[in-house]
Amino acid sequence: MSDMSASFRLHPGAPGSPVILHVPHSSRAVPADVRAGIVLDDRDLERELDHITDAHTAEIAAGAAAKARITPWRFVNRLSRLVVDPERFPDEREEMAARGMGAVYTRTTHRAELRPAGFDGKPLIERYFHPYAEAMTAAVEERLSAVGRAVVLDVHSYPAEALPYELHGDGPRPPVCLGTDPFHTPAPLLDAARQAFAPFGGVGLDSPFAGTYVPLRYYGKDPRVSALMVEIRRDLYMSEPGGPAGPGLDALAGALAALVARACA
Repeated sequence: MSDMSASFRLHPGAPGSPVILHVPHSSRAVPADVRAGIVLDDRDLERELDHITDAHTAEIAAGAAAKARITPWRFVNRLSRLVVDPERFPDEREEMAARGMGAVYTRTTHRAELRPAGFDGKPLIERYFHPYAEAMTAAVEERLSAVGRAVVLDVHSYPAEALPYELHGDGPRPPVCLGTDPFHTPAPLLDAARQAFAPFGGVGLDSPFAGTYVPLRYYGKDPRVSALMVEIRRDLYMSEPGGPAGPGLDALAGALAALVARACA
């Protein structure tokens, strides 16, 4: 297996499904050579991974795929977002870059130093970010060719209590936050998500996290590509931070499967 193919995986779905479950932040894996550029000791790095990882979201997506009548495709990042964050812009357009959390993080969730001052993240961008973006673009292109549309459901989680790195951590923190885009999130998809996750006690919109992932080739250009971010508050299904999953995971997988079914309809 090549270095690039090892860093992400596209799990095939049904030929007629337009849905791609995108899981970018579920892994804790940091290759040894990347680890060498991180200034935290092993204990502090594990603690940072507890906070920054969207733990068990790959399992939620896999459970949804198993429950769905029409199996969605799944694009899963197999490396930690501490290697690169594939959902950031790879340049200074990213608002989080000012916080040291652009495509290559230099600060931690608690604003401590992660990488030394002057660290050059370009090699990581070339090695990991661009191949990931190209592969995700190809996955969307293939769905467009096969069924004429693509629906990217971006699967995330977030902590019950705000962390210092958050730009909008003082806003509402509902059980499920739906991140939207004015061009790529149609009202029927948003309504379907509200219905699917209503049993969990509250569905909010774009707080504490807003927006959703669309490959740049299609962003703001192709209405055949729909997208929605699903941010699940971690206390619904796990012990925080970084603890094991609980019984809520299966119920959330079922809700995500219901959203997949509606997105396919």
